[in-house]
Amino acid sequence: MANINVDSEKNRTYEAIVIGSGISGGWAAKELCEKGVKTLLLERGRDVKHIKDYPTTNLYPWEFEHRNEMPYAVKKEAPIVNRCYAFHEDAAHFFVKDKEHPYVQEKPFDWIRGYQVGGKSLLWARQTQRWSDFDFEGPARDGFAVDWPIRYADLKPWYDHVERFAGIAGDKDGLPELPDGEFLPGYPLNIVEKYFKEQVEGNFPGRKLISARCAHLSEPKQIHLDQGRVKCQNRTLCQRGCPFGGYFSSNASTIPWAAKTGNLTLRPHSVVHSILYDETKGKAVGVRVIDNETKEEMDFYAKVIFLNAAAINSNLILLNSKSQRFPNGLGNDSGTLGKYFAFHNYSARIYAEYEGFLDYTTDGRSPAGGGYIPRFRNLHKQEMDFLRGYAAGFGAYRMQNANESGMGKELKDSILNPIYGNWAVGSHMMGETIPKESSYLTLDSTLKDPWGIPQLKVSVDYDDNDKKMVKDYLDVMEEMFTKAGFQNIRRDDAYQAPGLDIHEMGGVRMGLDPKTSMLNKWHQLHACPNVFVTDGACMTSTSTQNPSLTYMAFAARAVDHAIQEIKKGNL
Repeated sequence: MANINVDSEKNRTYEAIVIGSGISGGWAAKELCEKGVKTLLLERGRDVKHIKDYPTTNLYPWEFEHRNEMPYAVKKEAPIVNRCYAFHEDAAHFFVKDKEHPYVQEKPFDWIRGYQVGGKSLLWARQTQRWSDFDFEGPARDGFAVDWPIRYADLKPWYDHVERFAGIAGDKDGLPELPDGEFLPGYPLNIVEKYFKEQVEGNFPGRKLISARCAHLSEPKQIHLDQGRVKCQNRTLCQRGCPFGGYFSSNASTIPWAAKTGNLTLRPHSVVHSILYDETKGKAVGVRVIDNETKEEMDFYAKVIFLNAAAINSNLILLNSKSQRFPNGLGNDSGTLGKYFAFHNYSARIYAEYEGFLDYTTDGRSPAGGGYIPRFRNLHKQEMDFLRGYAAGFGAYRMQNANESGMGKELKDSILNPIYGNWAVGSHMMGETIPKESSYLTLDSTLKDPWGIPQLKVSVDYDDNDKKMVKDYLDVMEEMFTKAGFQNIRRDDAYQAPGLDIHEMGGVRMGLDPKTSMLNKWHQLHACPNVFVTDGACMTSTSTQNPSLTYMAFAARAVDHAIQEIKKGNL
């Protein structure tokens, strides 16, 4: 019997384990496997194979039972996920429904999740901007969080690395607050977006509007063709999964690439219960998994563990990884685990119409989604009555009106030949929120989820800083819209719970001091250095940029360091 147990453990032992197969986990697995490391990639959801498991990708609108609308009964049963803009018939199978993984909201929080191989990399908005030293130095300068242990120079070569492989479309804009990257050709602004760019930059010094940078293959290079990916077809049906691999996802890119090395073992349906800590060895030795189909509990072992379960679940796993050495969660000597949680404030929008350029309309679809206004508040000095700042999206399209009251040929002709109206323009804010000790994640003491794991308890809210920022954004955009001659301006700051931005960050923050942070500059737990965290949980602050590109760079950089440490015998 002892030999059987030894063999069983041997069969479940790898050189590295990666928890989570989304954007950051896919990158960790790719980098490890490329470097010859036998890697187990754990995913709590089902397998999703590129192309094969995109059931709606080529369907026409009339082929959906409800014309792509979710039935009322589903909306009523899942009000949280229903608030997500992409939750429709064509992509509903990639979302977690509310009852499938319950959690406790001490304050309203919309937790949007995708439990499958690839995670939310199948669903993300694909917007990609680098951070700059304005972002990495912000906490030290403004005193709103602990100092980041890294700067832009530490991450630049890794931004270069992941951009070349993933494929990022953008323009060289020469902005110190938004560093240029290794870009494929950018997607051009349309006529009204160009007009607004001229109005903004001509009338408001220091403010810019650029073509949005996005993870789409506008002009594939050989490295992308080698992945089996081809040029983006501008279908803008990305949430269904792209059969062309036109946008970056773990499913189309990093996971197949890792698999080709022969070093990857992918195990879906593996809900991670906790990370195993060996008191005598003084390090983590493996991962406890509950099989999602059989509910069987099993342990897997490795000398290095990468935690990439997405920010909230990574916090949950560490909080649940308790031992005599770490009674309050793995690595939690500082008492900061689960605290200083933050997000992006997407709660304000503004809309208008424009009566100019009525002899133009848009030609095709842009996967970039229009323009991007980089942060300009509090950049070089503290000038406002709030800390940090916001970025903004901007887009324009020509409104169409079709008379659908007729029948037969009259109705068909009306639909096929719509009457064009004015241009519609709109913007949404992406505000930086301040990490606070009062914004936290913890485990409920009594409630369990379907796998017997304590339910997560979320206590996160907006503050006065957020409210001041929202007002400034709306005032600024209204001023710029008015200057550009836009009409029928409508401000929208209706309440939106935190979480719907889907940019959860923090709880396992990086820092220089183990007394005030969880991770060092290489993403290792200060108190358990063979565990790395390179997803959103590691974030010390949020900046205003979409975070996924930074997670990719973090993962690649951390794997490189882990390999060096393994070779030195330190892990």
